Amino acid sequence: MSVADFAPRPPGDVQGLPKLVIRYPTEPESIDALLPPGLSRWGDPTVTVNVYCVPVHGEPEFGVSTKIPATYDGVDGWYSLGIGIDQESAIFVSRETNGQPKFPCSVRYFRLGDEVHASCTHQGTTFLSYRGRLGVPAPGSGAERTETEWWIKVSRAVGGVEGSYDLPPRVVAVRTSGVPELVVPLDGTLTLRDSAWDPYTELLPPVAEATAELVATRHTGRSIESAGPLDPDAFWPFADTIGGSRWPGDRGAPRVG
Repeated sequence: MSVADFAPRPPGDVQGLPKLVIRYPTEPESIDALLPPGLSRWGDPTVTVNVYCVPVHGEPEFGVSTKIPATYDGVDGWYSLGIGIDQESAIFVSRETNGQPKFPCSVRYFRLGDEVHASCTHQGTTFLSYRGRLGVPAPGSGAERTETEWWIKVSRAVGGVEGSYDLPPRVVAVRTSGVPELVVPLDGTLTLRDSAWDPYTELLPPVAEATAELVATRHTGRSIESAGPLDPDAFWPFADTIGGSRWPGDRGAPRVG
């Protein structure tokens, strides 16, 4: 059995490229500190980092997303801390419309033979890199899965009035459905580097080795809708963020690479 046995597509076509899914455990209190009041941690304290290439606006978009487990209004999902992409046309409209926490990021992601390479650079710092080798591929379960992701749409008041909003914070529910068609485990190494703009090592430090896999999914549906409000006063300390992400902005450190 080989990767070629699954999800065939024309050579060179970026449509349907597998996603690199990296997971690592962190401290429970690290996740708790990043979730605004109204969201709470569920399950294992696991950080999920996805590196991908998908067609957006008629061209490939390379991106990296970071999620932590969070429950809102009794529904388990994943709170998105940031989505770094290399396509500026999709950054600001996504945040303005749906609260999607996108920011500009240079992402390299490719497979060469049996090796998979990925690296992500923001504000001059390559804060994340991964290099691994393919394991034995396996077909997906064949069952449709739906995952819920939480974004936050909010706008502080014009003029920066303390504690005041033009749009109070509201949670946006993003539900994505699909059928996993191929899963390929990887044997490799995740490297996270200190960065004031992408503070994984500071705010979500790994406590054990990461695992990784390539996942090819046939997507079947996606919806984006408002899920409900957050308490505006309790949310105020979370309103200041870094570069379009949901990483906390005021940490007493200079915002340099």
